[in-house]
Amino acid sequence: MNYTIKNEHIEVYNESDSYSFPKYTSQLINWANQNAQGTRPVVVGQMSELFPEYMDSEEEMTIDGWRRWYTERYPESFEKATQKIYSQVQNLKNAIPLIDEKMVKKWVEDLVIYKTFNGLYVQKAILASLAEKKNTTYRLAAPDEESVGIDGYVGDVPYSIKPDTYKTMGRLSEVINVKMIYYTKTKTGLKIEAED
Repeated sequence: MNYTIKNEHIEVYNESDSYSFPKYTSQLINWANQNAQGTRPVVVGQMSELFPEYMDSEEEMTIDGWRRWYTERYPESFEKATQKIYSQVQNLKNAIPLIDEKMVKKWVEDLVIYKTFNGLYVQKAILASLAEKKNTTYRLAAPDEESVGIDGYVGDVPYSIKPDTYKTMGRLSEVINVKMIYYTKTKTGLKIEAED
């Protein structure tokens, strides 16, 4: 039997309530957290390890039991995470008034013209250098190939090209089923990590 359970139903089954945030606030807090790294394991612990430990130690699983168990082990984590994230929220608050229509237009132009050009140039340079090392040809992806995460081919092998920071961006839901090339921009060029 195949079926899915939506997030809101998981909360009902687990008899837990999540907070309801005003429109856009959760997105802004999440954005601030990404910059502040307030919920990294060094601050709040590694949840993928802690929750199974909690499950093994308790006979009855409840939200209140999990809260008690967690806060006994990490009594200062909420405060530490909050301070890191709130500081970044303040930075966002200070930046938002600086944004006017003229700045947004410059941002769009920078994205569409400069970043696109430089991004595609990086892709072409990476594909060309890898093809040279493998003694074969390369080509940039066609639009229908791009839509499934392919940036180009080296020989007959499809590749997706991402900055090395992509590896740490857990918030992305994108699944790319081709070989990956990661690059790091340095003062002197690009560091490349290509899957074989």
